[in-house]
Amino acid sequence: MKSRGTVMSRRLASAATVSDWGSLKAGDRVEILKHSQISAAGEVEEVSSSGNVLWLVPADPSETQVFLKSDGVQVRYS
Repeated sequence: MKSRGTVMSRRLASAATVSDWGSLKAGDRVEILKHSQISAAGEVEEVSSSGNVLWLVPADPSETQVFLKSDGVQVRYS
């Protein structure tokens, strides 16, 4: 059985926001947060070379969504 500390540290690591969007890779599963609320979730399709624009393929069947870092959204691994 895993210790409670190990489980908690993994949970906190997965909940941490991604400050460097350039580190994201196509296929990474993420959640998009706006005002501390999840506004979208899905797989990263592409990230701009500047790391300021993220294209997301949503979990529900719909078109690719675009998110801008300058809009104040946060990304975290799901």
